Amino acid sequence: MKGLNVLAAFLSGAVIGTAIGLLFAPEKGEDTRTKIAEILRKKGIHLSKADMDNLIDEIADVKNEEAE
Repeated sequence: MKGLNVLAAFLSGAVIGTAIGLLFAPEKGEDTRTKIAEILRKKGIHLSKADMDNLIDEIADVKNEEAE
């Protein structure tokens, strides 16, 4: 079980890191959100539009806290 928790933590970190990286990409926000949604779906994570917006807001909050 411990190995599974480590793997889950690693994958979560990878997904969040990818999402943050995409947020800094020079594309329109809607295009970026679409790409994030596609990546998550490929990994078996399905989010509604509202959930995706909440995830983006949480990532932006973390980014802003780190910048301060």
